[in-house]
Amino acid sequence: MRLLPALLVVLVLGGTASALEVAGVQVQPAVTVDNHVLKLNGSGVRRKFMVKVYVGSLYATRPVRTPAEALSDKGDKLIRMNFLYSKVEREKIVEAFQEGFRNNSPQVADTPEARSFLALFTGDFRRGDLVDLTLGGDGTVTVKHNGRLLGTVHSPRLAVAILAIYLGDKPADEGLKKGMLGGE
Repeated sequence: MRLLPALLVVLVLGGTASALEVAGVQVQPAVTVDNHVLKLNGSGVRRKFMVKVYVGSLYATRPVRTPAEALSDKGDKLIRMNFLYSKVEREKIVEAFQEGFRNNSPQVADTPEARSFLALFTGDFRRGDLVDLTLGGDGTVTVKHNGRLLGTVHSPRLAVAILAIYLGDKPADEGLKKGMLGGE
């Protein structure tokens, strides 16, 4: 009779997806954004000069495995950054996004919507911080830092340009790109 309850526990828990650990960070298999469930597409570590800066995760409404598929997909997406490095100054964050825009979407780099997006970053990021970039299928970009809304910008081309920083021809980090697309 004890076998039956134990078997039920195994069946129930065995079917539940558990968090994946990446560089000591628990990456959830799914997140809810605006009452929509987004599933983990992939995760990786952003490195700069061999230093682990953050764990980057891409969540999407459906799996995307190539950059072209991800950039053309009209579904909602979330880029989550779990910071590992002790402190990343605001200026470095803005410079990294500017460089990413110039390298992958130069037509967006100096636009009013890009400037509005960059202006949302007003503080430094520290180890343990969580930054969410929600890229709505309608082009609404929402930025949160540790759950606190920093702001939104509505621009479909900006949403694609942000995604291209991670998945474009000249990504911020090739290993992170591969990880976000579900590679290892």
